[in-house]
Amino acid sequence: MNAVTRHERPGVYSSYEASSLTAAAAGGGNVAVVAKLEKTGLEKYYQWTSFSRAAADVGDCLLSRMAQLAIRNGAGVVYGIPAGEDYDGAFAVMAALEDVDVVVCDSTELSVQQALKTAVQECSAARRERIAVVGGGAEETVAQLVQRASGLGSERMVLTAPGAGDGSGGALCAAAVAGAIAGSSDPALPLGGAQLYGLEGLEANYDDGDIDLLVQGGVTPLETLAGSCYVVRGVTTRTKTGGAVDPTWRELTTILVVDEVIPGIRNALRAKFGRAKNTVQSRGAIRSLVVMELEKRVSREIIDGYEDVTVSALESDPTVCLVEFAFTVAHGLNQVWLSAHITV
Repeated sequence: MNAVTRHERPGVYSSYEASSLTAAAAGGGNVAVVAKLEKTGLEKYYQWTSFSRAAADVGDCLLSRMAQLAIRNGAGVVYGIPAGEDYDGAFAVMAALEDVDVVVCDSTELSVQQALKTAVQECSAARRERIAVVGGGAEETVAQLVQRASGLGSERMVLTAPGAGDGSGGALCAAAVAGAIAGSSDPALPLGGAQLYGLEGLEANYDDGDIDLLVQGGVTPLETLAGSCYVVRGVTTRTKTGGAVDPTWRELTTILVVDEVIPGIRNALRAKFGRAKNTVQSRGAIRSLVVMELEKRVSREIIDGYEDVTVSALESDPTVCLVEFAFTVAHGLNQVWLSAHITV
């Protein structure tokens, strides 16, 4: 809100701010946007919930435009991180932020995208789970995009294509997809079919054969229908395990469900058992809490089921409580096949 002009007369005063996008989505996840911005006097990062605030802080530039698209497509808060001569410092700033769900970077250099992959993997290993979204290079062929996805090869990396129709490359499309991922309240709901707001066309149109190759190769394709942009199918760049074709982690919903279930149970246990004894009674209470958390996710249709919930004291260290369980992720509905038997 703009500063209120101060007067001495008693009364009620007000001010207002006008913007094409005044507020972020309520309940949306948080997105970190990393983009080149070589200016002096910049902060390490900014926290935005509107495009007008972003533009006021850094001007009308690629960083603020990416932030606008992330907010418009569902992000709750955007952390704008200017990258200077290299991206390493910006990635370090991103890694230090605790409440980030999705990261998006403007660079289409494979080496930079691979550095981002390393950063998000290290964050996730340190219990700050997040995924990254990047775009392909301008006018890359389907084969080149699949090759780029292979070079990323991680369930925590999403590669989108094609780029925006204004010739800016894949950064804006990646930002819109990042916002759509962050804005979804159900991790098991497929991203395919989600409309992307704020994009004015795409630089290429893919036919069914191209889409088959892209999805199988770990690329998330976008398309234009009736003047609006949509996600065809949300996938990660991990299509192989140990060099062998493996679709286990290809669906984006798989890692999103895992990132909802594991941290959710971990946080519930931390809140309840910050100080406790490793006794039979405590382990029984821990098991009950884990079962309750899993039941919540079954009722929300995030997981199909669970089994083998066991809680035991670790033999090698009696101060450690080992909790083990198995669960099945709920799969998204990508296709419906009709088989008609006709009698004439």
